Amino acid sequence: MSDPAITSRLVQANGQSFMVDECGGGDDVALFLHGFPESRYSWRYQLPLLASLGWRAVAPDLRGYGQSSRPRDKAAYRIEHLIADAAGLFDALGAKRRLLVAHDWGAAIAWGFAIEKARPLDGLVIMNVPHPSVFLAAMRGNAAQWKKSWYIAFFQLPGIPEAAMTARNAEAVARAFTGMAVDKSRFPPEVTDHYRRNALIPGAMTAMINYYRANVATMARWGPGKAAVIETPTLMLWGEEDAALGLELTEGYEGLVTDFTLRRFPGVSHWVQQEAPEAVNTALEGWLRDKGLVG
Repeated sequence: MSDPAITSRLVQANGQSFMVDECGGGDDVALFLHGFPESRYSWRYQLPLLASLGWRAVAPDLRGYGQSSRPRDKAAYRIEHLIADAAGLFDALGAKRRLLVAHDWGAAIAWGFAIEKARPLDGLVIMNVPHPSVFLAAMRGNAAQWKKSWYIAFFQLPGIPEAAMTARNAEAVARAFTGMAVDKSRFPPEVTDHYRRNALIPGAMTAMINYYRANVATMARWGPGKAAVIETPTLMLWGEEDAALGLELTEGYEGLVTDFTLRRFPGVSHWVQQEAPEAVNTALEGWLRDKGLVG
């Protein structure tokens, strides 16, 4: 399923090594940040699109994942280090224009990047993760969302989550995709086996879960009334059948983002860019053209 136009290499940034998939060239850089338990491979449908629109599309394995650096200390996965990784990657790639495209944990990093203005951004694309202020406000007295977020508490336990996620050749990792997906044909064994192999790399699952362990309280810095307004044009793409995050989290962005566009996809799960790549790419290209971010 690999595209011959996509090449892979190591990039040094923020004192870490990142294995990246890359498509296109130039100094207009579109940086793609994946989520849990994914990898740079999750952007295989979007990299060629962005390259065709004049961007140098780059998707790294985030720290701890795949073939990228894997610090052992839990504190190394705090959100400020993850934001610094993204900023360092833009710098290492010589970016003059910057587009940040992100899903799941990558989107949490991207929200923080934009709030903190880690580097100037020309555009921000968020997939199926809410702004921290919206999420924290929704968690107040929202029993349904607390129930959906049960896994965050489970991941705080020492050792047990790693054992559960890697048992039987990382069956739980494969099930995270096939169990949540609406169109399960998008996740055949050749796709889920990639994620299973990544999860079984020694130390990888602990690193992946450390994103949750290191950041239980860090997002509070951007809670209601605390986050700087994002002025970067922002597109939110949201699969409506997200088992972990409610649709109400797509609302309430007034006062948080000055230029906000929402596109919802009925009958699509949390894995929106992999499950509905055609619809996602159409929406993404249309927004990029509308905002003058092509070429």
